[in-house]
Amino acid sequence: MRIRARAWEWIAPVLVTVLAALPRLIALGRPPELAFDETYYVKDAWSLWNLGYEARWPDDIDAAFAAGDTQAFTSDPSFVVHPPLGKWLIGLGMAAFGPGEPAGWRIAVALAGIAMVPVLYAIARRLSGSVVVGAVAGGLMAIDGLGIAMSRVAMLDGFLALFVLIAVLFLVMDHEGARRRLQAAQGTALGPVLWRRPWVLAAGVALGAATAVKWSGLYALAGLGLWLVARDALDRRRARIEGWLPSAVVRQGPASFLLLVPVAAATYLASWTGWLATAGGYDRQSDPNALVALWNYHRAVYGFHVGLSTSHPYESPAWQWPLLLRPTAMWTDRPDVGQASCLGSDDCLAVITSLPNPVVWYAGMAALIVLAVALVRTRRTRFAVPLVGVGVTWLPWLLYPERTTFQFYSIAMLPFVCLGLALALQYLCREREPVLLPDPTADERALAVAHAGRQRRAWMVASAAYLALAGANAVWFLPLSTGILEPYRLWYLHMWLPGWV
Repeated sequence: MRIRARAWEWIAPVLVTVLAALPRLIALGRPPELAFDETYYVKDAWSLWNLGYEARWPDDIDAAFAAGDTQAFTSDPSFVVHPPLGKWLIGLGMAAFGPGEPAGWRIAVALAGIAMVPVLYAIARRLSGSVVVGAVAGGLMAIDGLGIAMSRVAMLDGFLALFVLIAVLFLVMDHEGARRRLQAAQGTALGPVLWRRPWVLAAGVALGAATAVKWSGLYALAGLGLWLVARDALDRRRARIEGWLPSAVVRQGPASFLLLVPVAAATYLASWTGWLATAGGYDRQSDPNALVALWNYHRAVYGFHVGLSTSHPYESPAWQWPLLLRPTAMWTDRPDVGQASCLGSDDCLAVITSLPNPVVWYAGMAALIVLAVALVRTRRTRFAVPLVGVGVTWLPWLLYPERTTFQFYSIAMLPFVCLGLALALQYLCREREPVLLPDPTADERALAVAHAGRQRRAWMVASAAYLALAGANAVWFLPLSTGILEPYRLWYLHMWLPGWV
């Protein structure tokens, strides 16, 4: 039995990773043209790869680019509003597979989407102590429509989500060692200042990389940094360290800041090496000092982001994301009637939309409430991890209600929604203490124990049935994340809410 358990430690993450790879890699070259914001990121990535900075392209070049005219960029700089790391990664895939190959545009994004699944498995496995819970969290992510769609279109948000998730894994790994060291100092006046924390340094690198993809990575850096301080405070309190709060905030807080933030800043700055090392980038000549010129560029980008309020048919403010009111249709293809046939119909439609599995998403929102209650009742910090993850990837967007935002930004939330759901199911299926009357008889005790056992079995059966429903629903919605051509009437049956059309 022990050998079998050890085998599943390896088999489970491999299986969920393969499950993630299939819908993300098969027919990755479809659609054969630039879809949605690929028109910016793919072309920027290729000019960045060739010049070290993003350059301008001729107008109306998309069709020619998709047909193989990939060298039409000029040497004039283009004003781009996102840092370069995500585009470097897209450019790496293009260099490896060819810039004229649609699968080459998307391979880096697809691999990032696949990588999120074993990372999420590792987090869930460590927090829960269960291979099954890890497999549930990873499996839900592997087959989710939003996760699949954002792995099949060359955009930046998948990279951001991956790096934030990796940072959370590193902080979870740090917690194990930090907690042991604080317990060893139990009863001391202020406790130690923990400097030897390589996983915090690694988290800083990951969060710097997230910020180097999109500036919203700064939210995660700030939020996870505050969580690190709060977690240290709770661990010091549990270790009965006198003055645990000032010790965590005044003594350990600055040390944690120095471990986390400078390495994140250095990672972010390193992503701009191409711009710094060349002379042609936007605003590069605004000052003889390259770093001052970079600061000037950042001021211009900040002004753009602050003032971004352009109306868009698929815009969705952050308060709508938990309700799934307006997913983003990133690509559509509706051949002329009679020009295509699918399942016996000549009126067909293909789409790629940022719609998560609604059975998982809505249940995940409820699961976060369950975890909040469980956190208050049990004070187990593992229940806080999904709440913190959703908090740092969603709550900051609520501060900008006028800014143009989209549902697909929630890809950074998705892993924590799946994690929260898996942990909530484990909590609901836990072994329960029997509820006993004062001075119970032997029969009353036996009945209470049997009732507690029936409760647990009922939750386990309900959880299994729910997971089967979630899997079936993922298959039902799969065409909407992969661009599979289907009859229009069948597509319309997927439109559960008016804003999905």
